[in-house]
Parts: sequence; C-alpha cells; structure tokens
Amino acid sequence: MEFTIAQVAQLLGGEVKGPADQKVSRLAKIEEGTQGAISFLSNLKYEHYLYTTAASAVIVSKGFEPKKAYTPTLIVVDNAYTAFTRLLEVYHNALSFRKSGIEEPVHRGQDTEIGEGVYLGAFASIGDHCRIGKNVKIYSQVYIGDNVVIGDNTILYSGVKVYDNCRIGANCTLHANAVIGSDGFGFAPQTDGSYKSIPQLGNVVLEDYVSIGANTTIDCATMPEDSTIIREGAKLDNLIQIAHNVEIGRHTVMAAQSGVSGSCKIGDYCMIGGQVGISGHLHLADHTIITAQSGISKSIEKPGTILSGSPAAENRENLKSQVLVRRLPELEKRVRELEKILKELSLPANSIQ
Repeated sequence: MEFTIAQVAQLLGGEVKGPADQKVSRLAKIEEGTQGAISFLSNLKYEHYLYTTAASAVIVSKGFEPKKAYTPTLIVVDNAYTAFTRLLEVYHNALSFRKSGIEEPVHRGQDTEIGEGVYLGAFASIGDHCRIGKNVKIYSQVYIGDNVVIGDNTILYSGVKVYDNCRIGANCTLHANAVIGSDGFGFAPQTDGSYKSIPQLGNVVLEDYVSIGANTTIDCATMPEDSTIIREGAKLDNLIQIAHNVEIGRHTVMAAQSGVSGSCKIGDYCMIGGQVGISGHLHLADHTIITAQSGISKSIEKPGTILSGSPAAENRENLKSQVLVRRLPELEKRVRELEKILKELSLPANSIQ
C-alpha cells in the first residue's frame, strides 16, 4: 500500500510541513526509518533521531520545535502517539480485511445467513441457524456452533471455537484458539466424595469492539436465560480464564494469565494486571486498578481504588507492609541483642516498661 504524505495528513487531521507529494508505503521506528517510511516522535528523548533518520515523514505533536536541521516532512497533529496508533489501526485493518471469498472445504449449516464480503478459510465450520454479519473474517479451522450471531467487521483467527447460542458483536477480534462458551466449572459434591456435573445451559455475549487474546477461555452461564457478558470495548489478553456468569465492564483491560471466578461483576474502565486472581461472587467498582499477581478476596466498592498484594490491600498500605517485612530480619536481630543484654543484667524481660 502506498500513499502520499498529504493523504496521510488528511487521514490524521494533521498539518504538513515540507513536501507533501512524497509517497510512503510502510511504518517504522524513527531510529530505523528509511526512504518511503513514516514514523513518529512523541517521547523527546528520541528527538535526536529526527535529525538523522532517513524516514520520509515523521508525525510530531503541536508545539514541537526542532532544534536542528532535519530532512523528513513533518506531519503536525494534536498528539503524535495517538495519531500513529490510528495509523497502525488503519494499516492493520487493511491487512486483516483484505481476504474475501470462501475457500474449500468449509461447512455451512442449515438456515445459516452469511453477509457480504465474508471470508471463510479452509476447514472452517459454521453450524445451523447462524447469522454472520458483513465483512466478517473467519480463518481456517474455526468452529462456530448452532444459533450463533456474529456482528459486522469481526475477525475470528485460526482455531477459535464458539459454542452454541453465543453472541459476538461488531468490530470484535478473537485471536487464535480462543474459546467462547465452554462449560463453566460446575460440579456438585456427592456423599461418597465424587462430583456430579451440573449442566451449563447459558451463553456468552461479547458486545461491540471487544478483543479476546489467544488461548483465552470464556465460560458460558449456568442457567438457560443467563449470559457471561463482556461489555463494549473490553480488552482481554492471552491465556485468561473467565468463569461462568461473570460480567466485565466497558473498556476494562485485563493482562495475561489472570483468572476471574464465577459470578463476579467487574466495573467499567478497570485495569487488571497479569496473573491476578479474583475470587467468586465479588464486585469491583469502576476504574479499579489491580497490580500484577494480586489476589482479590473481597469486593471493592470505592471507584478508583488501587490494589496490590495477595491477599490484596490498597496499594499504599501494601507498600508499607512490604517495607516492614523487609525490615523483619533487622528487627529480629535487634530483639535478640536486647534479650542478650537483659540476660546479662539479670533483669526479666517483662520488667522493661
């Protein structure tokens, strides 16, 4: 793909400083830029690369004033990092959505509707009574069960599995081997010590603009009329476990290897670090932040709370506790020295006030 700098500036709502008719065809870091590449400068510690880069164009923020001579054409925008992110998004979409048509072999069930511009990769399987929106991309070896609905412009990469009755919104991305709608972990203990499986009859609902990472699993709800819900704009990393009847709020992000137990309600705009464990039936308020490897065992009612540690506590309190823990060897040494002094003085320890 090749565009003029003027076309890129128009897309980003930026102002061109320098030749606007040069063509760019790829993205690059500013320190690695070559002729025909476009880069960006948002962190001023990289400013010195502007004066040496061979990139044809560099995106900069308003208010930036070069200190030396430079060769690239500048595209001046409100925020260089945000603008370059937008450019990456456009570039990614152009690559992701260029596929179309139906490869062979594929399976299409009865009474299944497929919209215009859909791509079906080889060995994909779509069940009965499904509704697949426009411009959906379903890569090879994807399995879609019966009665599934998928909105426009959604991408399912190779190996994704979507169980019966699940609903996936528009503009979603499901990365390789994600599993949507598998059974929740429901087993009833019996008197003989064995466990009896509890049927899981609900579904999973992903709202619009949701991203699900590779090998992430989202379990279906238990009751037929219930759903495990991932709200609009939520982003889940790779290798995450979401249990049955969980609800994750709008634009919440969760890093890899985290797990959420059944029936939790996580608020909007939360940030959850890697390897976080959340116990069942808890509620996390909006804008909650949880640092990596924390264990959450009670609900959080105050919006904007920052938690860390296991069991988790408010971040400041946890940091204070860590300082005290690190001082324990020193404190133990001092106590032993005091005991020795008391013994030498032949005074009982409880006589010191």
